[in-house]
Amino acid sequence: MVRQLFPISALLLGSALLLFAGGINSLLLPVRGTSEGFSAASLGLLGTGWAIGYVLGCWWTPRLVGRVGHVRSFGVMSSFAGVALLMSLLFLTPYVWVPLRGLSGFCFAGAAMIVESWLSERADATSRGKVFGVYTMVNLGASTAGQLVLTTGDTSGYLFFVLGAIFYSLALVPTAISSSVSPRPLVSVKLDLRALWRNSPVAVFGVFCVGISNSAFGTLAAVYADRAGLALASLALFASLPVLAGALTQVPVGFLSDRFDRRKVLLGVAFLALAVDMVFLVLQPEDRMLNLVLSATFGAAIYAMYPVIIAHANDHADDGHFIQTSGGLLMIFGMGSIFGPAVAGFAMSGVGQQGLFLTTAAAHLGLILFVMVRVAIRAPVAEEEKSDFVMAPSARGATPETAALAVGEEELGEEAGDDEAAAEKSEDAESEPRDPVAP
Repeated sequence: MVRQLFPISALLLGSALLLFAGGINSLLLPVRGTSEGFSAASLGLLGTGWAIGYVLGCWWTPRLVGRVGHVRSFGVMSSFAGVALLMSLLFLTPYVWVPLRGLSGFCFAGAAMIVESWLSERADATSRGKVFGVYTMVNLGASTAGQLVLTTGDTSGYLFFVLGAIFYSLALVPTAISSSVSPRPLVSVKLDLRALWRNSPVAVFGVFCVGISNSAFGTLAAVYADRAGLALASLALFASLPVLAGALTQVPVGFLSDRFDRRKVLLGVAFLALAVDMVFLVLQPEDRMLNLVLSATFGAAIYAMYPVIIAHANDHADDGHFIQTSGGLLMIFGMGSIFGPAVAGFAMSGVGQQGLFLTTAAAHLGLILFVMVRVAIRAPVAEEEKSDFVMAPSARGATPETAALAVGEEELGEEAGDDEAAAEKSEDAESEPRDPVAP
């Protein structure tokens, strides 16, 4: 295992440093914004800006990589992410923070696509699953550590802005000095909404609702925790525990979805999320431990939905279309992510902190009702016709390259096309830009 990971250690280290800085950045802004008196609506728009930037990053990164290559493109992404964080310190106003957060989203999408395409190229058929698992765990661990480091100091000064910028700069070093050969051009994914809808209405509608819910909670959880009276240490746990819990529940949820109708498993998870929504709405707990338990339970539910939806969509998709299906659904998730934080932010400004869970409850209720209708009118997929369940990180941190890294070597070869054609494109990449990823 060590021998397999050593050649990609520079990529994993660069990704870890980037995600560590991103963890600081993602929690620092809502915490500092709250102390500066920013409204919940303006803080919600930070998530909207991030989502717009992330979708645009998935669109334009292949073109940039085609022009200047992987290493230079990754350096650009890391540098501009650091610039965005430092400019957030210079201009303490949401009018500047929102577009800067969009720039951060663009940079993270680009950096993730570059690293994942590199890892996908370096991993062979026997190690792809291990590489994907290690990559996911490294990112989760680094992002969580970045969030928790905020508990060690005062967020009212400049310390964490500078610290985050330092790690953004360090992130470009491993790939810059690595001797690894740059991979073939990035995966190009075309979004065909009609084909996706014909494939699985549950997947299309469901991933849009999950995008609304997950992005709203991911952006405004810290604001909710602050208004609930939690101290900074507890606030950081309130925001980070759900992601870890969601990663842990993917194994049992995936096991169940492989053996039962995936739509019914999705319903069960959605009902659990809705139940937690209602507890937050009705009780509005102030107890520290109860809030942490509820947030972890909520994360275990909401972050386990996305891989179930992807697996269900692939049950109905034609063979060899894993990347197209998951990449298209990722873009729809991004569309939901644009609306979720904005709606939740304005709701919190209007009705108070419970506006966050009013928004997520509406998304989960809509998902439940739609899936129940589809279960009633469409038969489930036979067990022998199901595709394999693939664990996936939170969709907010996924790109079309994540799908390429997750699939097997044979399937990847079928979707990518002829190897010689790919090699020719790689040779011509310096002079001819590739088509951008369609939104």
